[in-house]
Amino acid sequence: MMTYEVVIRGGELDLQEMVARVLCPVEGHAGPCEVPWGFSVSGDDDLVLGIYASPAKATEVVERVQEVVGGREVVLTPAPADHFEELEEQYRIEHGG
Repeated sequence: MMTYEVVIRGGELDLQEMVARVLCPVEGHAGPCEVPWGFSVSGDDDLVLGIYASPAKATEVVERVQEVVGGREVVLTPAPADHFEELEEQYRIEHGG
């Protein structure tokens, strides 16, 4: 498990809700999401989705995000150490790890 960034090139903030529903189809559900996640925006105005997941799950998330963002480029990279560092802790708390 590690923290990844899913960068949606040219991903305006209006895509944020659509992408959030990929990871959390039922807003306000009981219990934790399977994959801890959060958003930021890059200096290039790309939408950045942070996730804490296994490599296989991260690849699955990218494929699902690509389905909802149209023809925009979606890139998966390891997150820098100071990006989305709260997601690993969130996972440990919510999943008893």
